[in-house]
Amino acid sequence: MNILSVFRPKLIDCMREGYSRKLFLGDLSAGITVGIVALPLAMAFAIASGATPQAGLVTAIIAGFIISLLGGSKVQIGGPTGAFVIIVAGIIAQYGYGSLLICTFMAGIMLVLMGLARFGSVIKYIPYPVTIGFTNGIALLIMLTQVRDALGLDIDKVPADFFQKITSYATHLGSINPAATAITVASLGLLILWPRLKIKIPASIVVVLLSTLAVTLFHIPVETIGSRFGELPRSIPMPTFPAFSFETFKGLITPAMTIAMLGAIESLLSAVVADGMIEERHNSNTELIGQGIANIFSPLFGGLPATGALARTATNVRSGAKTPLAGMIHAITLLVILLVAAPWAKYIPLAGLAAILLNVGFRMGEWHDFKMLRRYPLSDSLVLLATFLLTVIIDLTVAIQVGMMLAAVLFIRRVSETTNVDIVSQETECEGAEHSITGKDVPQGVHLYRVFGPMFFGAADKLETVFTRSNQMPEVLILRLRKVPSIDATALNALISLKEKLAFRGCKMILSGVQPQPLATLKRSGAINKFAADEVCENIDMALAHARAYLEEKKQAAEHAHQA
Repeated sequence: MNILSVFRPKLIDCMREGYSRKLFLGDLSAGITVGIVALPLAMAFAIASGATPQAGLVTAIIAGFIISLLGGSKVQIGGPTGAFVIIVAGIIAQYGYGSLLICTFMAGIMLVLMGLARFGSVIKYIPYPVTIGFTNGIALLIMLTQVRDALGLDIDKVPADFFQKITSYATHLGSINPAATAITVASLGLLILWPRLKIKIPASIVVVLLSTLAVTLFHIPVETIGSRFGELPRSIPMPTFPAFSFETFKGLITPAMTIAMLGAIESLLSAVVADGMIEERHNSNTELIGQGIANIFSPLFGGLPATGALARTATNVRSGAKTPLAGMIHAITLLVILLVAAPWAKYIPLAGLAAILLNVGFRMGEWHDFKMLRRYPLSDSLVLLATFLLTVIIDLTVAIQVGMMLAAVLFIRRVSETTNVDIVSQETECEGAEHSITGKDVPQGVHLYRVFGPMFFGAADKLETVFTRSNQMPEVLILRLRKVPSIDATALNALISLKEKLAFRGCKMILSGVQPQPLATLKRSGAINKFAADEVCENIDMALAHARAYLEEKKQAAEHAHQA
């Protein structure tokens, strides 16, 4: 396999196309801008996940740089995202932070393998109701995780379970901190109104700066990054390989697969949106490999899972980014901020970061889809609601598994409904002149049936209708398969079973117009040997000719037997 056919980072193409000073200045401006935007988000997502603010910054720096360096999109920005908050928080709560690092490393390997196996285009087949269901569920859970910091509730540890979380909030409402609540409300108001002023400074940065100044100057009694986590170190940790064993691998395979799947979905969705903004096409397999390598290196430095971040990618494009170098500059900008300004981060109030995440969660959700539920097919609405509720009440892994299972079952039912077995007569013939029986001699005792659509396990039982719908058993049954593009093992078995039942009743079955895939399946399985040479015909004329010849032979045999 030629590795360049699967893995070809966009940075290589951009450099070969010619990189000018003008492009660099655009990338430099965009990279610095999106780096500043990413600063509060990286810390907020980490805190919401149950990790330290430093872990979020390290993820944005290490993974963000690698995703831009090796990814398949020109403008994709990678880092910690809201979609991972609930998954990461659950893994940390259940297995510990060390196991999260192993999960992330394993997920990175899975993503690389998915890219090498060319799974980039397969991800798009995840049904829309499933995607929207878990996206809205994650959005709601992100907002719920911020209630403690937004209201300043005196809770040592918020439970992971949905119902326990709600109960915990309800029982601690008496400990609301009015100052923290005021900062949250004021910050939310600023986040909503600031874009209308059309000032280029990102709203999240304004919220962090103003809320930090207010808390510092007026000594407002609220919890800050420093009071909970202490002062951030002004460096990136040295890389260390997390402790690993086969037993650990077995226990973490499911959460690692969840991280890999969600990372693949979110990164490719973000890349598709970016394509529309810059009128380009990303390389999905390269993007998966780049994301995988980023997630292999991120945990070595104590980082979190990373993927393509849609909001930061959109900011990157709107700020003038043209090549992956902008994403690399974004990571370098964060590194400089960490090295220079880390001690000041301890003054940032958690209520301000909570407001940012409340806004992210609300904007992340596709809430209008709930209004559209009554207009969607009932089956799609049920899949969306089931995925949403399972994400919120149980966890994302179960939600995706059940959602995909329901979607698959409903898809099978819908496809099976498109496969029909109909009686063909002079009156009901709908084929063109070449394949029509109109005006042709159809001997008495010959019945014709047309199968329309793929013959697979979901529609195999429809072949039985040929047997049950025959009020009078024909002497010859011609099964027209010209409109059957494919057949699977279950339908093939049903076809052979039908032939044997008809033969037991003294009826000869002839296949007409068998297409390449069904014919190849018949030959490969050996089922073709169950048919005589005159029972598999290229067209209807040949099938009718063989039917007439068979009936004539049968008639002559009967006459000889009678004379004898």
